[in-house]
Amino acid sequence: MMPNRKNGARPLGSRPGAPMRRRELLLALTTGMIGARAVCAQQKAMPVIGYLSPGSSESDDFRLTAFRKGLNETSYFEGQNVAIEYRWAYEQNDRLPALAADLVHLQVLVIVTAGAPPAFAAKAATSAIPIVFVLGVDPVQSGLVASFNRPGGNITGVSLITAELAAKRLQLLRELVPAAVVVALLVNRANPIADPVTRNLQEAARSLGLQAHVLRASTASEIDSAFGALAKLGDGALVLGGDPFFTNQRTQIVALAARYAVPAIYESRLFPAAGGLMSYGTDLADTFREAGVLTGKILRGAKPKELPVEQPTKVELIVNLKTAKTLGLTIPQAILGRADEVIE
Repeated sequence: MMPNRKNGARPLGSRPGAPMRRRELLLALTTGMIGARAVCAQQKAMPVIGYLSPGSSESDDFRLTAFRKGLNETSYFEGQNVAIEYRWAYEQNDRLPALAADLVHLQVLVIVTAGAPPAFAAKAATSAIPIVFVLGVDPVQSGLVASFNRPGGNITGVSLITAELAAKRLQLLRELVPAAVVVALLVNRANPIADPVTRNLQEAARSLGLQAHVLRASTASEIDSAFGALAKLGDGALVLGGDPFFTNQRTQIVALAARYAVPAIYESRLFPAAGGLMSYGTDLADTFREAGVLTGKILRGAKPKELPVEQPTKVELIVNLKTAKTLGLTIPQAILGRADEVIE
């Protein structure tokens, strides 16, 4: 006998409240999908910065730490309210144009460049996306910006005035090693700053009555060869041209200077900290912090063309006494008195 459904009988296998539970399940699934879409929308809305470097994540670690610090000062925190897409050339500058184009394709809101080659690659890739550079080449003379105060276009950043400092480094080296008659300048052949730095050093060398030799290297093996060539020049000294590649290779360069007993002066405190003799230049970490601040301002709506190119106001002299003793050198009191830091 069939059950009478009119009298409240249930079909076989049904459970009390099943329709209600199905409705609750559908409601939960729908709510979850809406929530997932909301999370995706929030993630897509997070601003994205492109970071373009000739090096690697390991070599740029100190730069990125400082850059993030600058971002934090403008209330941007990676992974919380801003994302960063990293592109590394691994010391192969010919890869930079494609990497820059990739960042443009991703439609990042700002491209940050470490060094001159990435800055030129980014500028060639886009005239719309804002670019923030950190570099040693004069941005006006090189054509990156119209002027320091009003850069114009889509690019601004921090200039390290490296070319002008090279001559001062030579003067300091002459004070330290007055008997030296030969001085070498090591520059990266792949960096557009090499020529202005070379001209400044050669002019300064002539005014001091020194013989200047230019050595060029853009790979680790070429750095080895450059030091071998320097040793053949006889008793001399070395001025290292400012370049991100050389900074990344500082352990190799400092070790070679020690092996060949070459008095050398560098652009950054990172070299004396690694065992180099002496440095005179701007604080590289602080320049990347400033780049982070500029980037944060742009994310908040500032126009690159209205943000003046920053120039560091402080230049620091660092001396490593332990290395000087190893080389048999006595640091003149005049240099020690001017030093911002003495490493013992």
